[in-house]
Amino acid sequence: MSTQKNTLNFVEWLHKYHCAIAGKKPIEIYVFIDPLCPQCWGMEPILKKLQMEYGNIISVKHVLSGKLATLNTSYGTHSSENIATHWERTASRTGMSCEGELWLNNSLPLSMPYNASIAIKAAELQGKKQGIKFLRKFQEFFFLKKKNISEMSVLIECAKAVKLDLDEFLNDIHSKAAAKAFQCDVKITNEMDVQEIPSLVFFNSNIEEEGIKVSGSYSYDVYLSILSEMMPSMPEPNPLPDIESFVRFYNVVATKEISVTYDMTDQAVENIMKKLQLQRVVERIPAKHGMFWKYIK
Repeated sequence: MSTQKNTLNFVEWLHKYHCAIAGKKPIEIYVFIDPLCPQCWGMEPILKKLQMEYGNIISVKHVLSGKLATLNTSYGTHSSENIATHWERTASRTGMSCEGELWLNNSLPLSMPYNASIAIKAAELQGKKQGIKFLRKFQEFFFLKKKNISEMSVLIECAKAVKLDLDEFLNDIHSKAAAKAFQCDVKITNEMDVQEIPSLVFFNSNIEEEGIKVSGSYSYDVYLSILSEMMPSMPEPNPLPDIESFVRFYNVVATKEISVTYDMTDQAVENIMKKLQLQRVVERIPAKHGMFWKYIK
């Protein structure tokens, strides 16, 4: 598919299609996740496409499901082989790499998952955008670098990578505010009767109408049809910025995230990214399933 229409740089695109829109957006999407869940990691391409094409009419709120606190016990009811197989299948299906073999050699980089939940909420106390950046970096450290993201040293590394105020982060991670924010997420999960992770709940601006809950992960067209149902006068999707700007904004992206957002084949994306690599714009991050690219220029 031709990408000639993708000519805006990201600053122009952001100002025209996001920053120029003030006030509450007509659709709010609650995304219920477990940051250590491979299916949630696998939904990143879909969420990016939604935000790119309809970021002027939707706002996205991530809600931690609370399952982190029971991760060890819930996984303990299944064999390591079954969990490893599940992770590998998820990675193959989504193109977002996560290695099941971590479960087979007893080296899963995780010891105290509750710490991870609190760290994410502590990051959010510095602003929604900072919280989202920290969550993404957190997932990269876990799924790509296989680091023990429940260790404080690794959480600090994540915080530094997204340029959080480190003193504030360290203070908040031990504060009642972060714990209370996490408990609020757990309460929302229970009140909305979210039983499956990931789940998305769509709300429109009419607070009297019930939201539409979609349990599990589906193709982009499913979520698009829900938006169309909730907004009969739904606008055309935003034109996209150029791919280099896309990568620069997100810093690290998977080939699959680009291919889904831009409606391209993985091979077409790889060809473009290899050219950017030769120009020393990006560096290639090999992964067992799919490929990732880091902006370096």
